[in-house]
Amino acid sequence: MHPALRLTFAGLLLLAVFQARADVYGFVDEKGIPNYTDIPSDRRARLLWRDARGPKAIFLPLGGNFLYKFPAALLPEVEAAARTHSLDPLLLKALVSIESRANPRARSPKGAMGLTQLMPGTAKRYGVTNAYDVRQNLNGGARYLRELLTLFREDVHLALAAFNAGENAVIRHGNRIPPYEETQRYVPAVLEQMAIFRRQNTPRI
Repeated sequence: MHPALRLTFAGLLLLAVFQARADVYGFVDEKGIPNYTDIPSDRRARLLWRDARGPKAIFLPLGGNFLYKFPAALLPEVEAAARTHSLDPLLLKALVSIESRANPRARSPKGAMGLTQLMPGTAKRYGVTNAYDVRQNLNGGARYLRELLTLFREDVHLALAAFNAGENAVIRHGNRIPPYEETQRYVPAVLEQMAIFRRQNTPRI
């Protein structure tokens, strides 16, 4: 890949603000570092998509999952947060994968922060003083997701839609997934990633 075409994560976000509809490809290299480019010259690259007008303006995968190997160092923290808030650990793991590519420093152009991409208002609501702190972010995001599941009677589709677009948007649209392109891509992306993780965890007979 030509160095001029390789974009840092921060550089990509700046570029995306001005070129919201440009194709962007990405992959995680052998060192666990996310790489982004506008030309998919590396065979590991997968097409990404982002709706700058969406609720969070986070990157979403197109044509399959993006994160091939979840960072092992994050697993105990994800599992602990999931246990604390009575969540399926694979659901929280999948949400983190889609929200931030498991990058604690991730920030979307609309200000969503950290592993679970908490918006500033949501972070404040759940007492998260540093959204880039792994434990604070995971617990804030897990607590929010648990409350959404309770609110929507354990309907994972609606809870995920609300995590992306806000619970008021789901309620306002008659307890249905809101007609936002980002949200309608987000829900199946998380569920697909969860299914992938579940298959990876299933022992082969």
